[in-house]
Amino acid sequence: MYVSKAGEMCRRVFLRRTAALSAVGAGSAYALGLAGLGELAAQSGSADYKALVCVFLAGGNDHSNTLIPYDNLNYSRYSALRGGVEGVALPQADLRSTVLLPRERQTLTDDQVLALAPSLPRLKARFDEGVMAPVMNVGPLLAPLTRSQYESPNTNAYPRPAKLFSHNDQQSTWQAFRPEGAVTGWGGLLGDIAMSSNQNAMFTAINTSGNAVFLSGQETGAYRVGSSGATRVGGLSALYGSAVAGNALDTLLRFQGGHVFETDQATVNARSIDYSGFVNDALEKAPDFTRYADGSGLAGQLSLVSQVMAARQELGVSRQVFFVTMGGFDNHTDLKGKHQGLLAEVDAALDEFYSVIERLGMKDNMTAFTASDFGRTLTYNGRGSEHGWGGHHFVLGGGVKGGQIYGRAPHVSVSTDDQVGQGRLLPTIAVDQYASTLAQWFGVRTSDLHYVAPNIGRFATPDVGFMRV
Repeated sequence: MYVSKAGEMCRRVFLRRTAALSAVGAGSAYALGLAGLGELAAQSGSADYKALVCVFLAGGNDHSNTLIPYDNLNYSRYSALRGGVEGVALPQADLRSTVLLPRERQTLTDDQVLALAPSLPRLKARFDEGVMAPVMNVGPLLAPLTRSQYESPNTNAYPRPAKLFSHNDQQSTWQAFRPEGAVTGWGGLLGDIAMSSNQNAMFTAINTSGNAVFLSGQETGAYRVGSSGATRVGGLSALYGSAVAGNALDTLLRFQGGHVFETDQATVNARSIDYSGFVNDALEKAPDFTRYADGSGLAGQLSLVSQVMAARQELGVSRQVFFVTMGGFDNHTDLKGKHQGLLAEVDAALDEFYSVIERLGMKDNMTAFTASDFGRTLTYNGRGSEHGWGGHHFVLGGGVKGGQIYGRAPHVSVSTDDQVGQGRLLPTIAVDQYASTLAQWFGVRTSDLHYVAPNIGRFATPDVGFMRV
């Protein structure tokens, strides 16, 4: 099923909401929406449900120690540039069990044979299973760019993303195609398009980890869930031990005064009170196996995602975008000590998440994908690596054409034209293309991709090929 064109969808959603508010009043509109969801859920099966899960590795993941050349020639180049095992290179022998053998024969740059980091054995198994794929050298671009164009002073003719190598700006650029200060992200813009497919648009975009521009759309706003579900307003059941006082607080929070700001605040309060209880009741019905033994960190966030997905019918949704994040990847020092531990956490969390989604019978309905501030330098600074540009990423799900490697493998070098100094990769797959490939699987029409990925018309293809569309 293709979801509706963005502009038409936004107009219909606006008119529908305005009519509802005019007919029954702002306060009761939310109650009516919640009361009707049980009936609507019965009409909404799970066959057409789809979810995208962005796993953001904050700090800038070191892709060179995530996907490593294993063949002797390219491993020796990698090891030399990373100071050998005394520096930050991983031992070649440790890579033997995670060598990637594509299902269909692939010839990579310089005949490279690649291995995952030794701390990613579960993702290696998912690659072998055909549900995980690495996507090489992805990063922000405004248009295709060569090394000579990058070095040209004519930035009007050869534009490049603003404020490269800056954490805040590149996190924003990955999520929103603009540096810090952007107000809409491509996850939220996907949500704008998807809202018309959902009986309750409130739960289109779900954030488990603070604020992120990724889930902000023109119409869509992120609904926040924490480790214990939706945040409840304290004191409503009993304030100071008194149910009467709790009821009085509820009434006060919902009271609409004469000023427009008071009315808006009361509406927000009512929505928060009503929806938090509704969401938590729905999550409590999720199967016990969606509650992971490790309820902290990335695993805890993905546990919440699986619970929300299990509750999709109660929540009245058929399209959702999720955002989870894990920090710690800015490893200027102690790269070997810290990074492999971080990857091990990612490996375990993603594998358990996929297993749970599979038990829910939804493996074909979910695609998880990684993102990060940027890749990092191939050269090392003695104990770690510095900020880069392009990097390697993973996609995981039943709709992924896994068991293959996508994108052009960069040379293991600091002097070739696919890098811009110290082995900082010049991206060969734009974030727009990465996003568009996922968006088409999600159901966005090709003609609407520009709404989600504004630069996509400048690239030869909007589809990198890693999804079954």
